[in-house]
Amino acid sequence: MSADPKPITSVWTRPHRSQREQLTREQIVAEAIELLDAEGVEALSMRKLGTRLKAAATSLYRHVANRDELVQLAVDEVFGELDPPDAVGRTSWRAAVARTATDLRAMVLRHPWVGPELGQVGLLHIGPNATRATAGLLAQFEAAGFPAGEEDQAAGALMSYVIGSATTEAAYLSLIAHSGVPEREWVADRSPDFGQDTDPQQVRESRFTYGLDRVLDGLATRLAPGGRSS
Repeated sequence: MSADPKPITSVWTRPHRSQREQLTREQIVAEAIELLDAEGVEALSMRKLGTRLKAAATSLYRHVANRDELVQLAVDEVFGELDPPDAVGRTSWRAAVARTATDLRAMVLRHPWVGPELGQVGLLHIGPNATRATAGLLAQFEAAGFPAGEEDQAAGALMSYVIGSATTEAAYLSLIAHSGVPEREWVADRSPDFGQDTDPQQVRESRFTYGLDRVLDGLATRLAPGGRSS
């Protein structure tokens, strides 16, 4: 007789320990995000995090099984920064989706380590905040009138553009930050045609908006006038 299969374990199904404990999972995740924002994923270790929290690394393992679980928790926590997507109708979907995309870009720029990590988080371990954000985006496309089953592909195309472009932008900003030179000066030194009155941040905003508009233009072709699918 075969042995009973082992249950699938996940950081999302494991019960929290008592909040009466001196160190909580919430404190651990918050400190991990600060470390990730400041130094990147490569710098994250349970030992280093324990030092920052003035706690032994072993005490962290009472709340988080390993470093990978900690990153999963951190990814989902920053997804919680996103506002709930607007409810939309067939004629207002585009503005609402654009707002969601803009909020997502801003989140990735605040946390430059997130973009590369999103590809490493397995679908079985996506947390509640990321699930809520994804479900909200899907609901926007459903309300717009995309064909059944196609709203998922539409959301995927949008997410790919936003996360891809924001991850590249975050890497660019990280490079400038490490140089210790203001962005305007950094760009001017490398671009002789760069105007002194040009705001590089506005240039980045315009480039993102242009790409976002073109993605939405393409998606809109799947809808007939009035928002119904073509």
